[in-house]
Amino acid sequence: MLQSSVMRLVLIGMLAVMGLAQMAGAAEKAKERVVIQVSDGDPKTWNQALNVVKNIQQAYGKDNVQVEVVAFGHGIGMLKMDSEVGNRIDETLQSGAHVYACENTMRGRKLSKDDMLSRIGYVPAGVVEIINKQREGWAIIRP
Repeated sequence: MLQSSVMRLVLIGMLAVMGLAQMAGAAEKAKERVVIQVSDGDPKTWNQALNVVKNIQQAYGKDNVQVEVVAFGHGIGMLKMDSEVGNRIDETLQSGAHVYACENTMRGRKLSKDDMLSRIGYVPAGVVEIINKQREGWAIIRP
């Protein structure tokens, strides 16, 4: 009787250790999460931000990192259909990164989704998106 109780405790202990080891392995494989804020309408700033996306994906491996670019304020213009960096934004989207436009800024500038690059996403408020991501542990970068 005592021996079977000890065996059960040993078995429970072994299962607990195995569970902790699996959790540690999952933590090691967790994706890096990065938000890049762009609130500047200068094409040089946008090109720098898109270079940062590429560099992050190369450093961690595309499958090991989630990258978002969030544009608001003056940065929203580079997400319009006539954007100087439209081709680069398309390349960035094809790489697996996400690019979001702030709907608050769009309303303020009387822009609709028809005015914007076709493959981008939208967030209700760019600043709030960034604040929420920071609370969730995302790294925030502003080139």
